[in-house]
Amino acid sequence: MSHTPNRCLLYNQIVMPYLDAWRWQKELQVTRVKSPNLDDVLILLEHPPVYTLGKAASTEFIKFDIDTNTYEVHRIERGGEVTYHCPGQLVGYPILNLQRHRQDLHWYLRQLEEVLIRVLAVYKLQGERIPSLTGVWLEGRKVAAIGIKVSRWITMHGFSLNVCPDMKGFERIVPCGISDKQVASLTEWIPGITCAEVRLDLARCFAEVFHLELIEQSLPNID
Repeated sequence: MSHTPNRCLLYNQIVMPYLDAWRWQKELQVTRVKSPNLDDVLILLEHPPVYTLGKAASTEFIKFDIDTNTYEVHRIERGGEVTYHCPGQLVGYPILNLQRHRQDLHWYLRQLEEVLIRVLAVYKLQGERIPSLTGVWLEGRKVAAIGIKVSRWITMHGFSLNVCPDMKGFERIVPCGISDKQVASLTEWIPGITCAEVRLDLARCFAEVFHLELIEQSLPNID
């Protein structure tokens, strides 16, 4: 049955340090736990180079000494193992009230995968799921990772899509703890592709999958 799309505030075309984005997400999530009637939010951004580990992630998947390195590393409350963010990788942070969608975390993960698969289809690429592994794959190589945190059915964290990043940063880790499969970026299939063009397709596919009306927003002041 069709229904009027829920509103979703869209913050787009942002480059932001990881910890600033993390604090912003937490603030958005906390306010929506207290006031569940607030609009959903989608943040699309890129990060300066940073490594993040899920709350239960193992350091055995990091190939450098965390205590003596020069890289930015953070352990945060999402699920999943270690991953890498950098410019050229498009990161999406949905702050959704799943009570308005479906109160099912497996459904939510599959919907995020569906968004990414639809984005790839725009470029005539066949994104795939691999049973028991979260994320999206192209020809057996991982191009999109997903890690979430949900509190009172309000989501935070989200997904990352390798569009045109410097892939060298992934060589210092075992991405997502998966040692027998490689990571890849869209530029290997579509030379010259940029995050600027993919942002619009990603926002549109996200709105389609979650049946949302996106409302463009300007960047707030982040203290």
